[in-house]
Order: sequence, then C-alpha cells, then structure tokens
Amino acid sequence: MSNKLFLTLICLFGTISLFAQTRGHEFAIQSDNDSFLGQGSDRYYTNGIFFYYRKALKTGNSNSLQNKVLGFEIGQKMFNPQSGYVPDATYIDRPFAAYSYLGSTLNLLFKNESNIKLSAQLGIVGPAAGGEPMQKLIHNTFGFYHLNGWQYQVKNNVQLNLGAEYNKLLARASWVDVSLASYANLGNGFTGAGLGPLVRLGNFNQLFNSVSTQSTVSAADQTGLLHKHEIFFYYKPQINGVLYDATIQGSLFNKSHDAGSLEVTLDKKPLIFSQQVGVAFTTSRFLFDVAAIFHTREVEGMLRSHQWGSITGAYRFK
Repeated sequence: MSNKLFLTLICLFGTISLFAQTRGHEFAIQSDNDSFLGQGSDRYYTNGIFFYYRKALKTGNSNSLQNKVLGFEIGQKMFNPQSGYVPDATYIDRPFAAYSYLGSTLNLLFKNESNIKLSAQLGIVGPAAGGEPMQKLIHNTFGFYHLNGWQYQVKNNVQLNLGAEYNKLLARASWVDVSLASYANLGNGFTGAGLGPLVRLGNFNQLFNSVSTQSTVSAADQTGLLHKHEIFFYYKPQINGVLYDATIQGSLFNKSHDAGSLEVTLDKKPLIFSQQVGVAFTTSRFLFDVAAIFHTREVEGMLRSHQWGSITGAYRFK
C-alpha cells in the first residue's frame, strides 16, 4: 500500500512539474512613445498602445512543426508632425493621423528554427480612430503643452491589412546567433516589405520558443531548450520598402477632397532604414522586452529622422 501511495505521489508531482513548465496562454501589453528616450520630443510616431492575447495550439503529430500560436490583438498608433502644436498647415511635415485596429495572428514555428507568422487586421485611419482625444488625454493628464493641428488630420477610411513574417536561423555560437528577419504587408492601409538580420547576444532560446518570435507559450512542455529563462540583448537593422502608407497618403481609393476639408496628406519615401536595439528577459511566468527604435525619414520634407522607445510586458499562465 505504501509503495502504491509513493508511486502515485511521484506521478502526481511529475505531472505538476510538467504543467508548471507549460504555459499555454499569455496576456501582453506594449506601449510605444518617443518620450521614453528622454529627448523631450513629441513628433512623428509619437504614441502606440497594444493589447495581446496568445494561445498555444497543439501541433498534432507533425514531423516538422514544433510550436503553434494563435493570437488576438487590439491597438492604436498615433502620428503628428514635428510637434503636436502647429500654427498652420504649412508646418505639417508628416500628417496628423491615427490608426486603430483589431487583429489576429497565426504563428507556425518549425523544428528547424524557422517560422511563418500570418496576420490580418481590420482597422480605421482618421478621426474615428480616436487619435485626437487620446493625445489630449495624455497631454492634459501629464500637464503637457496645448495641441493644435488635428483639424488637418487624415480623413476616415476603413482598412483591411494582411501580413506575413518569415524568420530563419542562420548561424549560432554558444552566446550569439544571427537569424534572418523579414516581413511583407498587403492592404489598402499598409503595403510594403522589409528584410534584415537579427543578432542576439546572451541567454536565448531556439526561435520556436523565444521572445524574439512571440512564441514563449506552448501547448506541450518544450524540452531541450537552451536556457530555462531568456535574458539577451539584440540588434535588428532592416531595410523597408514602402509602397503605400495611409497615415501619410490618406485613402488609397478615395482621393477626392470634400468641400471645406482641411485634410493634409503627403507623399511617402519608397525606402526607410530602421534599427532596433533592445533587451529581453523572461521568468517562469513574466516576460519583458525594452527597445529603442530608430527610423530614417518617412517623408522627404520631414525635418528630422525619428525614434521612439517600446516597452512590452507579458504574463503567461496555464
């Protein structure tokens, strides 16, 4: 009897240990703002807020698939010119605009450390996206300067945007690896593509269960990981080709201006170079990613290039 009880307890604790290492669900919040870099700027991509829910799916008996993650998100991006206060339209070097959306992703992560992440977003650019009231709330709450210029913002237009990401490990040593990072977007809001390397230094895991590919949740215990917890620095330079950007150019299909409309749109630059530098780390349940992003000018007439900080926190659970 005692032997049976002992074996039962061993099996029970073994099961608890297995599930303790398996986190199948994740809630995450991401906040972007140029003020995070402490430069006192309030221009161009000035604020973003995003909420994510991710659920790991079973991979079945696949010989190639290591992990599969379904995600849902809601977010808002906000843009203004060189300042949130412009005396008149001649000072607008990047249009006032906001983009709010609902989206879903499916992340397929393979044993060879490549992944394909598919996404779809239904959103809106224009006053209905809520950029002006959100920026007013932020400025009034923290005692920032008075705003002027949202009367010139991009008009309302509904958007359907599709996207795909592809990442692939290229080389790895004990504490450093390099992978290919690429994406392509197609829609009446955002169409373009980007390509570049991702360099990681520190304690990182394989791309099928890593912060780098938003895949730290799994439906089964991920055995054979390089590290129990991740903590690494990363650098991600990228060349981005831009075919269309509705936050700069306005509606793709309706180019007519209503009588009395104050909308200001501009022409985008076809190529943008971006750099992202950050640090990411995980615990058994929590995840954090802190980064600085630097972009070259999106519009020829922009006074400066722009940069912002991004902070992501996530909680994983059974």
